[in-house]
Order: sequence, then C-alpha cells, then structure tokens
Amino acid sequence: MVSRRSVLMYGFAGVPAIAAAGAVGGMWATRHTAEQAAFTNRLAIPPLARSRRDRQGRRVFDLRAAAGTMQFRPGAPTETWGINGPYLGPTLRARRDETVLVNVRNDLPEETTLHWHGMHVPAVMDGGPHQIIAPGTTWSPTWTIRQQAATLWYHPHPHGRTSRHVHHGLAGMFIIDELEALALPRRYGVDDIPVIVQDKRLNDDNQLNEEIPTIGGIGVLGDLITVNGTVAPYLDVRSKRVRLRLLNASNSRFYNFGMADDRSFALVGTDGGLLAAPIDTHRVQLSPGERAEIVVCLRPGERVVLRSYRSDLGINIGDQRFAGGGDILDILELRAASELDPSPPLPATLAERPRLDVSSPAARRTFELADFKINGLAMNPGRIDVGVAKDTTEIWEVANLDQMPHNFHVHDVQFLILSIDGGPPRPESTGWKDTFYVKPGTRARIALRFADYTDPDMPYMYHCHVLWHEDHGMMGQFVVLGPGQRPGVLPMSHSHG
Repeated sequence: MVSRRSVLMYGFAGVPAIAAAGAVGGMWATRHTAEQAAFTNRLAIPPLARSRRDRQGRRVFDLRAAAGTMQFRPGAPTETWGINGPYLGPTLRARRDETVLVNVRNDLPEETTLHWHGMHVPAVMDGGPHQIIAPGTTWSPTWTIRQQAATLWYHPHPHGRTSRHVHHGLAGMFIIDELEALALPRRYGVDDIPVIVQDKRLNDDNQLNEEIPTIGGIGVLGDLITVNGTVAPYLDVRSKRVRLRLLNASNSRFYNFGMADDRSFALVGTDGGLLAAPIDTHRVQLSPGERAEIVVCLRPGERVVLRSYRSDLGINIGDQRFAGGGDILDILELRAASELDPSPPLPATLAERPRLDVSSPAARRTFELADFKINGLAMNPGRIDVGVAKDTTEIWEVANLDQMPHNFHVHDVQFLILSIDGGPPRPESTGWKDTFYVKPGTRARIALRFADYTDPDMPYMYHCHVLWHEDHGMMGQFVVLGPGQRPGVLPMSHSHG
C-alpha cells in the first residue's frame, strides 16, 4: 500500500512524473556517458593504513577525521571531509582472529561516528548513532575479528546526518584477509584494487550541492562519478587477471556493473566474503552499501572500460528516471600493458558454502518499508524495537510497500537470502550478505544467526541504506540478549523525521 503522502512527495504517477522531470531541467535527464568519457586521470589507490602492535598484541590503527579540499573539476577546489587525508580514508587491513584497536580522532567542526559496515562487533563498538565522537575527542573501539575474509567498509552513522557526512567524503575500506593463500590476485594496488564508487553533485562554485529536490524522493543523486575520489580514472594493469573490489559508497545511486565490450568476468565475492565458487557473469548490480569482488581477464595492450548499465529497479520508466536507474555511466578504464605478468587460473572452490539451519527458527519477524518508516514507525534512538536471543537463528521477511527503491542493511550479522517473492535468490545473492535490494512490491526472506555478543542496553541498527531514507526515519534498533536478559532503557529519546 502506498500512501498519498508518498505519491505527492515522490511525484510517482508515470507520465506526470516524466513531465515534472522535464520541468526541473537537466538534473533529472537520463545520463549516458558511455563512449563519451575521456579517462585522463590515474586512479588514486587509497593507502594502506599504518598499524602497530601494542603490549596486548592488538593491531592498532590511528584515524583522524578532518576537513580538506579536493580538485574534482577546474576552478575552485571543493571543500570535503576525509580521514587521514582530505577525502575518503585509508584501507584498513587485518586477518581473522586478530584483535584490533582503532583510535578515531574527530577534528571536524561537528560530532560524528564511525561505523564498521559488515563487521561482526560488540554493539558498543559498532559505531552507530549511539557512539558519538564529539569534536576534539577520540573514540577507541577494540574487538577480535570473528568472520571470514571479506571486503567491508567504514563510514559515519550520526542520526539524521549520515547522508551529509558520507557525501562529504568520510568512507573507506576495511579488508579482512584470507587465512590461507588462494590463487586469487592479492597484491594490493597492483592486481587487487579497491574501487570505491561515489557520485557527487557540485554547484556553480564547485562546492557540494546537498539541496534535496522536491521531486525524486531519494536524496542526493550526483552527475559527477568518482572512483577512489578520482574523476575520469584509468588504471594501468600489469597482470593477466585483476581483482576489483567494488564498493557502492554512494548515497542513493545504484550501479549495474559490466564491461563495455560485454565480456564476462568472474564474481568471486559479495558483502560477507568469498562465494563457494566463482560465478561467470556479465553484470553485477549493487545498491548503496553493497560490495562485490570481481576478477577480470585482460589481453596485452588492450583497453577495456568498466561501465554501469541501466539498473533493474523494478519501477516504472518515470520513476526509473528520477532514481538514476536509466543512466549508463563509464566508471573506470583498464589499460593493459603490452606484456602482462601471468596469473594462475581461478580456483574451482573458494570457500565453504554458507549454511544456516532454518528448520526451527527462534522467531519469524516482518519488516515493512514504507513512507520513511519500518513497520509504521520512524526511528527513535530511545526505543528498542526488537530483542533477539543469542545463539539463535531467526527468519526475517522484508517487504517494500513503497513505489521507491529501498534496500535493507542489518548491523553486526551476515545473513543468507532464502527467497524473493517465494523464489530462490539469484546465484550472485547466495553468499553471505549484509545489504540487499528489495524491489517495490516484493517480499524477501532472510536468515540471520546472532552469536558471540550480548548487550541489553546497546542496540544495533537495521535500515534502508539509501541514506536520505535512513536519515528520515527508515531505521530501527535491535539488541542481542543472553539468558534471563530483557531489553534495557536507552538514554536518548528524541525522534527524527
């Protein structure tokens, strides 16, 4: 069911929506940069964050959030925020079973947080809206990594302001390395490449334009594509195979990645780590917050472009236009050297096939996304919505009742998608996930296992990762409980949206 408020807000009425798009000008025009982009800038590779061992044997990282500037286009530099630099942050890298300590210093002019997206951590270390870092202070979470190798990321999560902080540039990768060496490209910055894709919208003075259009309903949708902060990037490739760790770090834009010559590539990993086996495919669609690891095979001397094709959002043509789903965008050019280092063939098996026993779930819950709310409730930091029991498995049904694109992210756990509208998930969605797309009018069932950590007084989040939707209330909170525990009372009690 779609409310009248949603229809008025989003302008969703097919032909009228298209007419409205024309009225607001080129902002909403379908973009097609394919074969038009000139790749003139060498792709920046985020540096690996320096670390050290403390007396307890923990791997210690030091991060500092502060203001900076970036030269995205000719003219005035753009004022940005970054971590250990003017924009984005370094790549953190650690191994399973390592204990890490991250000192996060906030030298921004306002409070922020830093959330470890996809990481299994105690709730007090999660970096959600309750772990505020005031200006001039340092937050030092520590935890032991208890999950398989994966491409994760970090970004701010302040209540009501996540979209603004991420658009300003506060984001970076957190890579958990394989314990055993697989025959996968693994030389960081050489044949193992972070690809952090974001869109930006700048005003005439080259400053970030964060004005929210009255039509569209998805927040900031930019027309300037950056990869690792680089506009019009190219990557020099020196090996036969290159591993691209794709991260959709945009606020609201969807990407449907493929190669411009339509060659196939191997999908080897998704949000929660490596798949059981490589999947040969031509496309991988990522909603905001999702990741995918792909391996592309190149021939000496050739140039091939990573492109974003039209996205399958499951909405009508007018709404697709508003959401950017009709855009075709060239992302990154791969330039193969005249002689390439050999690369071993990909292993037939990458990881154990994910399994959860769902024969007797501890609970079945429904989460309905509509009108900036979940189950009819807007986010309230002082309200715990769900209490789950440690060492249990639950089945959650997630339904999109809007005519808007929504996805669903759950903190702390990696889950399995059991079905979408009663049918099996696509092969590329059979691995561990923490974020997935829920098309309008569809229902998906996921299985989640809650383990290791309990805290009745500190919640994790579940929410739409279209960040403007999250900021306006499409988020809830759950706690993990031990035997005899009941949800506590939170100190924050204001609502937003």
